[in-house]
Amino acid sequence: MRKNLAYRVLTVGLSATVFFTSCKLFTKEKIPHFTANTKVAHFDYFKYKGNDRFFNENKLPGNDYYYNPILPGWYSDPSICTNGSDFFMVMSTFSYFPGVPIFHSPDLVNWNQIGHVLDRPEQLPLSEQKTSEGIFAPAISYNPYNQMWYMITTNIKKGNFFVKTKDPFGSWSDPIWLPDVHGIDPSFFFDDDGTAYIVNNDEPDGGSTYEGHRSIRIIRFDIEKEETYGPSVMLVNGGVNLNEKPIWIEGPHIYKINRKYYLMCAEGGTSTNHREVIFSSESPMGDFIPWNRNPILTQLHLESDRPNPVTCAGHADLVRKDNGQWWAVFLACRPINNEFENLGRETFLLPVRWSEEGFPYITKDDEVIPRIVQMEGVVRTNVTFGNFEKVDYFDESKLGMKWMTIRGPAKELYSLTENPGFLTLKLVDVASNELKEPAFVCRRLQHHEFECSTRLYFQPQSENEAAGILIYKDEDHQYQFVVTKLKDQKYLQLRKVSVDGIFVLGSRDLKKEDQHIDLKVISDGTHYSFEFDIGDSKWQTLISDIDANYLSNSQSFGFTGTTIGLYATNK
Repeated sequence: MRKNLAYRVLTVGLSATVFFTSCKLFTKEKIPHFTANTKVAHFDYFKYKGNDRFFNENKLPGNDYYYNPILPGWYSDPSICTNGSDFFMVMSTFSYFPGVPIFHSPDLVNWNQIGHVLDRPEQLPLSEQKTSEGIFAPAISYNPYNQMWYMITTNIKKGNFFVKTKDPFGSWSDPIWLPDVHGIDPSFFFDDDGTAYIVNNDEPDGGSTYEGHRSIRIIRFDIEKEETYGPSVMLVNGGVNLNEKPIWIEGPHIYKINRKYYLMCAEGGTSTNHREVIFSSESPMGDFIPWNRNPILTQLHLESDRPNPVTCAGHADLVRKDNGQWWAVFLACRPINNEFENLGRETFLLPVRWSEEGFPYITKDDEVIPRIVQMEGVVRTNVTFGNFEKVDYFDESKLGMKWMTIRGPAKELYSLTENPGFLTLKLVDVASNELKEPAFVCRRLQHHEFECSTRLYFQPQSENEAAGILIYKDEDHQYQFVVTKLKDQKYLQLRKVSVDGIFVLGSRDLKKEDQHIDLKVISDGTHYSFEFDIGDSKWQTLISDIDANYLSNSQSFGFTGTTIGLYATNK
């Protein structure tokens, strides 16, 4: 009996039989038995609802329009490829597990997540890595010569590797490591004569001469032996113009279009100076000349007070539809009030145009990245963008694809079968600010304005124990909305986790006999409110006007967005 059929009655420490009537069927359900001394917390549901004003105030004009970003929230470093009929796209996950979500689309507008490329611990060693370490900039490619799909990436503490599959809807191989490919952001290029190459970011010949001085290099790859051979050749030194000391040339991709080779890269760092640039050559190993009208995508020179700004645009990848039209996916940010954002770098989609000289470009001059785009001939049926509501009742045998953990699968830390219909978290001796594997099951924030809520069954037995909602940016920037115990009293607290320690921002005593508590987080974009309901269906505010900027990249270094989820600890 699903919990969304009529209603459900629950008690703690009691077994009972309850009768339901639904669709003229008379069935019974045994209420789960909760034992307070097993050092666990039980969560009945998790509700996420986006309510961004932009989407409410700007409706799509037709069924062949879509919103940018096409994947809102932290879906950074997108890479895309096609076999001619299906499109697949992947993104960075850094130290979250599972790694590298993979999305499928038949038309570039309607996307479905079909799994994760790295879904096994042997593919994804993340032990003791910081939140923004782990997996950088995956690149997905299809080789028509052996009908194989490849995903190549960097594990920042382990090196560069790739995995492969004949079926991107299924499982991928164990990692094949590339000891001769250094730096970050590798990607494959399969030429139409069957030869293969890996292009990547690395140190320039002779070493770096200034902070952020990098190069783009290429090395040949043997498809049969699955190893590189020959020298690593520098294609680009520094960026478009070395005299200007460009920084962090990265995210390279090579394309062969009309018998000409194009090298596309990101440049300028990942903040507001981010941009995409293009080079061309007669050979994949040859001299790549920058286009004299670079960059081909940026917003860095636009007025910061423009309405609904999109910033930090870059790190793009190109793909061609069967009608011959080229499109680009890329990352960008949506700062709220032109100030900050908690959503991280998101995935956008725009058409590609071509210059008279034969170079592709995405924006030019003072063009702003549009938030509403038309793709003629495509009917919007599956929406991943705009405002939406998602509710998880935890009545499946495994977590849905939107859920993540940190530094490992945490399979010993949570259960969906101990009490079917509930997510049960163990109170382990790991805190959320340690470089370990906490009992934290989370999802991305995808809207500035949102509500998240859950129902918690938990009786803390000691002052070390706590359980509730955790809003997480990194090890040193968090808000914990938790039930805990001080001396002999049960409390609800909002805690701020920082590099200087843990501080209680709000507190309310609770009755021990309260069987459950409902928790809710409400965001207006710039501030959070924290509410609770102890069973009388009346929401009360514990504390409001809590600074959301504290969890943004403007306050912390990092490459991820903010995540929110369910947390338990005994430390």
